[in-house]
Amino acid sequence: MKGRQIILDHLNGREAAALMVDGKLHDFLIDNDAPRPGTIYRAIADRPMKGQGGMFLSTPDGNVFLRQVKGLSPGQPLLVQVTGYAEDGKAIPVTQKILFKSRYAIVTPDSPGLNVSRSIKDDDLRDTLKGIAHGVMQEGDMGLILRSCCTAEDVDEIAEDIASMEDMATAIMSETEGPAEKLSEGDGPHVLAWREWIDPADVVTSPGSFDTHGVLDALEDLSHPRVSLGNGAYMFVEPTRALVAVDVNTGRDTSPGAALQANISAAKDLPRQLRLRGLGGQITIDAAPIPKKDRRIFESTLRAALKADGVETVMAGWTPLGHFELQRKRDRLPLEGL
Repeated sequence: MKGRQIILDHLNGREAAALMVDGKLHDFLIDNDAPRPGTIYRAIADRPMKGQGGMFLSTPDGNVFLRQVKGLSPGQPLLVQVTGYAEDGKAIPVTQKILFKSRYAIVTPDSPGLNVSRSIKDDDLRDTLKGIAHGVMQEGDMGLILRSCCTAEDVDEIAEDIASMEDMATAIMSETEGPAEKLSEGDGPHVLAWREWIDPADVVTSPGSFDTHGVLDALEDLSHPRVSLGNGAYMFVEPTRALVAVDVNTGRDTSPGAALQANISAAKDLPRQLRLRGLGGQITIDAAPIPKKDRRIFESTLRAALKADGVETVMAGWTPLGHFELQRKRDRLPLEGL
């Protein structure tokens, strides 16, 4: 089926959302038992980890870890927000830079200023959005970012979104004193789908839609490490304890240019595969052998795919053995563990 579909359903009793683009699974979100990214706690400083430059904090959901700590004393309460999922055996990562994020607006406590996304180029629209923001936001220490999905047709919804986020931020940021407490739950898959999948799409909400719209078949494919790249080429995407190994192969095609084409296809699809499989951390790519002069083509293709993907990823570069390494934020749990 052509076009975009957002499918809201449940899988194994858990709330889930799928984004299908031209019949292919483009993104998938599913709830889990871990604290959701975006959750806000009033935490209690526990013990510093000087060697790691951070401190463990106590919350109702267990210990969390805050990096780059200065001036905190054990027993001190502070507001923190979950930034991602923890690696096995490690504490949940949090930050003191709290954001209140919705579909149109991001409210930024302690970072004043009203800003419009740079991707909005229309000067009249930018002026309209700034007028809305000034009309809704109160003067103070809170700032605002209006996101790229804002349009002139959404004026009322944008104003409502700003007011809602500002009210929430004002209420939560005042909760600085007291015992450890969860102050706000991070958004679940259905709200995240509304918040982040902003391009026009058909929305399907009927029960059993994952089965009737091909989502379950696509998830079954993700249970296998082998990924077809076309023309007989393929790659294996396999998580190990230390890293995610990606092995690119040309298959039976030994023609000139087969290796470069396989690597380009792998670079285009790898961010989607990592996103859907919930894989992050260190990624090591064993590319099909190509001359060093062709490496820039592979790098530029991968860079463009990662930019479109949006998950924070650092391209570390080539190793002496000819592998290419990435460092990727863990903003999903592995699909196989859900």
